[in-house]
Amino acid sequence: MKLHYYFARRFMTIFFSILGVFGLFQALLDLIDEMRRLGDELEFGQILLLVFLKLPEGLYEVLPLVMILATVGLFIGLARSSELVATRAVGRSGLTALMSPVLTAFAIGVFIVAVINPIVAATSKRYADLRESFQSGNTSTLSLGAEGLWLRQGGEDGQSVIRASSANPEATELYDVSIVQYAPNGGPDLRIQAEKAELIDGAWRLTNAKAWPLSPGLNPELGAKVHATYDLPSTLTRDSIRDRFGRPSAVPIWALPNFIEGLEDAGFSARRHAVWYNMELARPLFLVAMVLIGAAFTMQPTRLGRTGPAVLWAVLLGFGLYYVRSFAQIMGENGQLGPIIAAWVPPTASVLLALGLVLHMEDG
Repeated sequence: MKLHYYFARRFMTIFFSILGVFGLFQALLDLIDEMRRLGDELEFGQILLLVFLKLPEGLYEVLPLVMILATVGLFIGLARSSELVATRAVGRSGLTALMSPVLTAFAIGVFIVAVINPIVAATSKRYADLRESFQSGNTSTLSLGAEGLWLRQGGEDGQSVIRASSANPEATELYDVSIVQYAPNGGPDLRIQAEKAELIDGAWRLTNAKAWPLSPGLNPELGAKVHATYDLPSTLTRDSIRDRFGRPSAVPIWALPNFIEGLEDAGFSARRHAVWYNMELARPLFLVAMVLIGAAFTMQPTRLGRTGPAVLWAVLLGFGLYYVRSFAQIMGENGQLGPIIAAWVPPTASVLLALGLVLHMEDG
């Protein structure tokens, strides 16, 4: 057990060291990018806050690469110090030495999915809200509930709260719409009921709308007006709604099942979220596959040479499996594969392929 603890400790040390290096480079690149885009509009402290909020999402995406590099670093170090040779000499096989890194990688994957995933979802959502607030001075939110779709938008004329019983899959056409518009001082000044609202350039176009003024001292019904079409100004765009409504990564994994159920109850397609949910559950298995791939090419003694090509082949194969996983995700989101098949088949096949390579390298 001491040997397993030793390998696990070294693996975690290398993993977090590489993750820290990636985090430093990611932060510097994001800082340069944000300063180039927003340097004339924001203060340096605001830009640093945006970089800090964006960093977890960037690191979350490169975890498979960090895992395979940590494995390569571990076994090259063990081979160069002859510790791996000594381990084999006392009767421990290479598979036994591989057990602790595999279990450590799986534990890290479970921790990442259970704990880090909600943090990444919260920081990425906060990043989008703050970026919009810094640029335009207002934020917009979109949520689903049992009573329908809720949307809040802001502008120079104040805030507006929109409720719709249903919508199209992109949430750019709303049906059975109720809107309350607030004045810049915070009080409600207009209520609108419409059959349909369609997002056009810079406005919601309402069809068969009735508007009630809510100004103090006025009778809302006496001042009500009926409009065949009515344009309500909006700072929202199709892309911004799609980013907020269609990004499964912005929803914590613990809230995804209820969110998927809410989407389906509201008549929306939840396929993209279902695929993402299953892929997150399969993430620990994929990280284990990255460890096996890295070990398959680097567990040989360094005296045999060809360390450089072995590392290159390990990284290239890891990238290839990551590409296959991403391709399966796209096919799942398009409906060509079921969510479970798209999420679980690539990591399972990757583990079997990597395990076959390890057995071939060990036993010939």
